[in-house]
Amino acid sequence: MSNRIRPSLSRAETIDWLRLLRTQNVGPVTFRQLIGRFGTADAALDALPELARRGGRRGNIRICSRAAAERELRRLQDLGADILAIGTEGYPPRLAAIDDAPPLLFIRGHAQLLERPAVAIVGARNASANGRRMARELAHKLSEQGLTVTSGLARGIDAAAHAGSLNHGTCAVMAGGIDVVYPPEHQPLYDSIIEQGIAVSETAAGTEPQARHFPRRNRLISGLVVGVVVVEAALRSGSLITARLASEQGREVLAVPGSPQDPRSAGCNHLLKQGAAIVESAVDVLDALGPQLRADPAEPAGLEFGMSGVALEDLDENELARARAEVQELLAFTPVPVDEVIRECQLSPSVVTTVLLELELAGRCERHPGNRVALLQEDRLEAS
Repeated sequence: MSNRIRPSLSRAETIDWLRLLRTQNVGPVTFRQLIGRFGTADAALDALPELARRGGRRGNIRICSRAAAERELRRLQDLGADILAIGTEGYPPRLAAIDDAPPLLFIRGHAQLLERPAVAIVGARNASANGRRMARELAHKLSEQGLTVTSGLARGIDAAAHAGSLNHGTCAVMAGGIDVVYPPEHQPLYDSIIEQGIAVSETAAGTEPQARHFPRRNRLISGLVVGVVVVEAALRSGSLITARLASEQGREVLAVPGSPQDPRSAGCNHLLKQGAAIVESAVDVLDALGPQLRADPAEPAGLEFGMSGVALEDLDENELARARAEVQELLAFTPVPVDEVIRECQLSPSVVTTVLLELELAGRCERHPGNRVALLQEDRLEAS
């Protein structure tokens, strides 16, 4: 793909991008592959029915209508929200570098805060008073040093981190739509954030957050930042999911130690045993992140806006038929890395990528973080 960065999308292109992004079975990875293969969202939309049919789909794929995309765009405009498209100016380069970066990012507030280096502070919703104080103090001192403190607007540690960094630079990553505040009691905090900081979301405006949205929100938190600081967290918690995603994305993971008798510290202590940097003050965070803060973020892959890749008609149908059988045999309900699939079937990456694209559009497989894929359960396949 080209590394050219465009100024912005036209209104017509934005409508087409929204249509493609809201179409059934099209996620961030699939979106980027479609743009890379067909050059424009409009051309990709035209190709979707045939791709889904080749992947074994029964019935028609549901393509987002132009009217629905126009309604979404009008709602965003009424909110005063801005749209950042991957591959265009203003899109956060660190976020653009992750495999499943959102093609469109919706923002309210001060966009320049996304240009600064950022650190995430996350933790338990039922945080202790000491944990909340620690989060506020860390956030205040780190934001004073020019870092944008990023968190998820949740109760407990997240809210304390936003409050502590509100005057110097905070970013709230929303699980639902950019206009849907969760939990509802954080509406005053959210109002202050969009006035003094920034809120971001990849979800359509008006979308109420559901359980499946939070892990996706967590990958945005880690993707936007240089490092993730976990203040308090249980062993099984969303904060540890964020820490794992951060590690997979090549971000630094840091943790505040806690009492071994407090289950809210068990996750942090576990991270420390696994090699996370210990945090007792903001100085520890700055020392641990020093090299990354001084380095420019890796140049993102961007998007190719002209025709690229291998056209469907250029691929040998016999090879594709054989590849479909081999790839489906290798896939299971447990996610497997795409690179491993390519190695095992000994087919060209372009052929394997095409087969996976067809299967995903047909609703027969799904993408997972870390460039992994898995078959869908049969009951979900029948319902697709």
